[in-house]
Amino acid sequence: MTDDGAMDYEKQLVPTRQYSLFAKILHWGFVVLFIYGILKQVDNIAQLANVALLRFELLFAFVLLVLLAARFGYMTKTQVSSLPKETPYFQKLLARLVHLGMYLALSSIALSGILIGLLYWMGIKTGFFIALVIYIHEVSVTVCYWLIGLHVAAAIFHRLKNDGVWSSMVPVWKETTTK
Repeated sequence: MTDDGAMDYEKQLVPTRQYSLFAKILHWGFVVLFIYGILKQVDNIAQLANVALLRFELLFAFVLLVLLAARFGYMTKTQVSSLPKETPYFQKLLARLVHLGMYLALSSIALSGILIGLLYWMGIKTGFFIALVIYIHEVSVTVCYWLIGLHVAAAIFHRLKNDGVWSSMVPVWKETTTK
């Protein structure tokens, strides 16, 4: 407030949209799942000869796919972007494409992983078709890395911009946003 009682708009906090606690748990839970999947990945298809490992890989990919579908449904039906209204259209479009791309890449990783496991289980361990599915799996992982990199870079951009986007999902280094 100024001396005459008027509101000092320069220091008024900007209202930011916050994601629900469940949305944040889903987001960070997928970060943990993805890191776990990368750390325990199969280095060579011959490792799938271990039936217990093959079963685990198929189950992990299936569960990831189900959780991903549930997350997509929840986020699209209940949550709204935390980008400020004044965000340029191109930036909003790019954010949407990166998010959808991550869903597509993660789905492709899980589906191709399931297909690799099923082919191996059926005795198809070499040849054009399994090589193609492995290639799709590897490309999907690479695309996912790039999209995650863009997502993290955008999050850091918004943290530096101090527009509330960072604080809407990240539990640390909270912003104090001002107009």
